[in-house]
Amino acid sequence: MVPAAFAGSTTSGTTTGTILWPSWLLADALAPPVAGHGVRVIDGLVDAVGPADSLMADYPDDSVLEFPDQVVIPGFVNAHVHMYGLLAHGIPLDAAPSGFWPFLEDFWWPKVEDRLDHAMLAAAADWACTEMLRSGTTTFLDILEAPNALPGGLDVQADVVRRAGIRGILSFEATERAGSKAGVAGLEENQHFVEACRRGSGEDLLSGLISIHTLFTCSDEFVREAFGRALELGVLVHAHCNEGVHEGEWCEAHHGHRTLEHYAALGVAGPNFLASQVVHLSDVEQRIVAEHGVRCSHMPLANGEVGGGIAPIPELLDAGVTVGLGSDGYINDMYEVMRSAFLIHKARLRDPGVMDAHRVLAMATTGGGAALALERVGRLAPGWSADLQVVDGRFPTPVTEANLAEQLVLFRTAHHVEAVMVAGQWRVRGGQIVGVDPDQQRARLHEQALRLWSAA
Repeated sequence: MVPAAFAGSTTSGTTTGTILWPSWLLADALAPPVAGHGVRVIDGLVDAVGPADSLMADYPDDSVLEFPDQVVIPGFVNAHVHMYGLLAHGIPLDAAPSGFWPFLEDFWWPKVEDRLDHAMLAAAADWACTEMLRSGTTTFLDILEAPNALPGGLDVQADVVRRAGIRGILSFEATERAGSKAGVAGLEENQHFVEACRRGSGEDLLSGLISIHTLFTCSDEFVREAFGRALELGVLVHAHCNEGVHEGEWCEAHHGHRTLEHYAALGVAGPNFLASQVVHLSDVEQRIVAEHGVRCSHMPLANGEVGGGIAPIPELLDAGVTVGLGSDGYINDMYEVMRSAFLIHKARLRDPGVMDAHRVLAMATTGGGAALALERVGRLAPGWSADLQVVDGRFPTPVTEANLAEQLVLFRTAHHVEAVMVAGQWRVRGGQIVGVDPDQQRARLHEQALRLWSAA
């Protein structure tokens, strides 16, 4: 029996595997946790889940990793991140932007996105992967907008993400704000990346989709072309949607109805549409999202940072909408993001009963996997990907089946993540990224951030 250390990667290509034996297992965010249960991993997948002693009896030749006083839960799915956003953390400003539109027009576009190059993107992606892995994230969707990093911006990021060993969906946020030629270049970047991933190894953890910005930066013809390309490729289309009040008001002024109504009028509102943010939704728009099966992602911390507002997430979940949770590249610790989602809606609705811990955990795991149209990601069950995290379970008060989910959401951070496995491979051990020097990563990020700041 292997002690509470690590035996390296799980065995590949054989009938022997690795059994993880924690004090508590929370295999499915919507199910109760179980004490003394374990997970058997083989060839990158979960093979069996059940009482640890039974697993060891059934598979006596397996390696066994004991994790006393620790909890095993699925890896998080960050359903919306901008890795390049790290470069703007702490950027000097004369004054904070006065609203969402000035944030974009006076700051984010000219001083950040339009100044990004390949070296900056590589340094940011390197550190972002470390931040995500350290906090238990095993899968993410990234949205890049860097018009002067075309072509090849996604390839630069992909090289970094592959080295990190984390599962990623990479996309370029195509937009016509700099003209139709730039918009088409963004769509081409997405399509080339999707096709390149499919030509690669079947073991590659990377994939792509089509991403566009908003209706106020994309013409109707451009939106239709984006969805048409996605349909041919069999991938989702992502767009930011009503992050602030501006887009809905712009649509009313230019089209006579609001944002989701316009997507529906264009015939593209459906299950292949991933709408992020969805902060300002009318009652009609909420019905469209639910009735058309539009997928959504929720970024509570970032919405607060830009003064965007608070999305009606409990209402969407109650209506059966698929919702994932994301960091937006702001604070990439998904425990902090979950805690925000757990608390902020209680305050908005003045109801402490909404957004219970299991529901929030589900958004960060199975909900994120479903929002990104990923199969068998976000749960620890036979045949599902062996994406998991080992979390310190030594809470100040006793752990019970009834309180473990809430203890995790309220009282854990990235600092409590002991180990992370992605597709059966250990990527974090003892709280440290395997094979990575974070001091070197940080130094490169500092260098590139200073380049960006000096240009801005």
